[in-house]
Amino acid sequence: MSRAGSVSVEGLRVSAGDRTLLRDVSVSLQAGDALVVLGESGAGKSLFAQAMMGTLPAGLRASGEIRLAGVPSAVSDVAARRAVWGRGIALLPQEPEQALDPLVTLGGQARRLRMRLGHEPPDQARQRVNAALDAIGLHGTAERYPWQLSGGMAQRATTMLALTGGAPVLIADEPTKGLDSVWRDHVVGLLRDLRAAGGCVIVVTHDLRVARALAGQLLVLQSGEVVERGATLEVLEQPSHPFTRRLLDADPSRWCRYPEPMRGAPLLDARDLAKRFGDRTVFAGVSFELKAGDRLAVLGPSGVGKSTLGDMALGLVSPDEGRVVRHVGPRMGTFQKLYQDPVGSFAPARRLLDTLRDVATLHGLAWAVIERLLGSLGIDGAMLERRPAQVSGGELQRIALARALAVGPAVLFADEPTSRLDPVTQQRAMSELMAAVIERGIGLLFVTHDDDIAAVVGTRILRLAPPAPPAEMRS
Repeated sequence: MSRAGSVSVEGLRVSAGDRTLLRDVSVSLQAGDALVVLGESGAGKSLFAQAMMGTLPAGLRASGEIRLAGVPSAVSDVAARRAVWGRGIALLPQEPEQALDPLVTLGGQARRLRMRLGHEPPDQARQRVNAALDAIGLHGTAERYPWQLSGGMAQRATTMLALTGGAPVLIADEPTKGLDSVWRDHVVGLLRDLRAAGGCVIVVTHDLRVARALAGQLLVLQSGEVVERGATLEVLEQPSHPFTRRLLDADPSRWCRYPEPMRGAPLLDARDLAKRFGDRTVFAGVSFELKAGDRLAVLGPSGVGKSTLGDMALGLVSPDEGRVVRHVGPRMGTFQKLYQDPVGSFAPARRLLDTLRDVATLHGLAWAVIERLLGSLGIDGAMLERRPAQVSGGELQRIALARALAVGPAVLFADEPTSRLDPVTQQRAMSELMAAVIERGIGLLFVTHDDDIAAVVGTRILRLAPPAPPAEMRS
């Protein structure tokens, strides 16, 4: 099957009731092209991707004209594109955990796709799925369920699934979110391969390294409107719009290092921790201490147990070896977690306002405390009338940060706290987090894949690596 592909859209608009969320966006891509979409959190980047694919959330309307492989249709005519989902156009969604079926193994989902889209017999599908998993560093995961994967592993798995049908048009929404530099470069390589084979890619990202690596054309969104467009490398070298310049200036590589804290009393003492899942040792012999005011950054490749280690520190997961001594009392709210997947930490059917008011009631907080934190993070009151699925991932992550800080934790485990945020919002959120950590002497344990952020935020860095294989397995 030919991989040559093209897609264009004219006058794309997305609205909710009488409110316009995305206004008059037009793009055109031919075989071999790449379009990079940058913008602030909540600017409409994911709405643009979903409208192109035809997967907008309920309650949102799209208008405009789209041409896929030269065939025109209304953007609102989802059925016209649904017929070629997977084969003609594919979407890599922003939240991989939400896109995977939690009740079906990873291999089962991939085999089902290959048999449906490629009409492959079961044995052939199984062989090709295993080979595809090996190629993205997920050897031996075919029989695991999505909830048994780390965030980075789920991200790679979803990338593999999105490419399964050989669609010549790929829309990738934050495809490298939560990935270390090795796997980030690997995913970028896959996108380049698709272009070289005659396909085209639309990539929503906040990572300027990814934007530079893909090159192609660039679209910058702010408040639902295009504020700048042009050749990616030219725009990043000489931006003309003030917002684009702000995006570049806020890149973590340009941040100033936060000052060393006045360390206080011990909060946590972890000694010789080990964790196994079945026959697989995730990590072993890990020790660290966390004092009031400490900022411990945890780095390491995807799947080495960074999130598991943080959960272990809070008592959410038990170690198979070693122990964690907690030197702070059991006051409600003492230990808080900022989840890597913010969607999973909110009740899906409730308004955000109701969830936050419950927090205020439970902890005896004045609503003004939460309101101030929300305002400092750029969240207005109208947004709280929505449900979690009706706001962007970056907006939800900021709301989760306000919720965690409001209860006054002694220890905060932040799992990839800024991985969903554009550079401007990332810098703002990190400034608010660091102000609270420094002012209150919070012990911060934070997982990140970004060496630049670890260097400017962390007072100490803990690097996890996969355990060495037994002697008989080494080459």
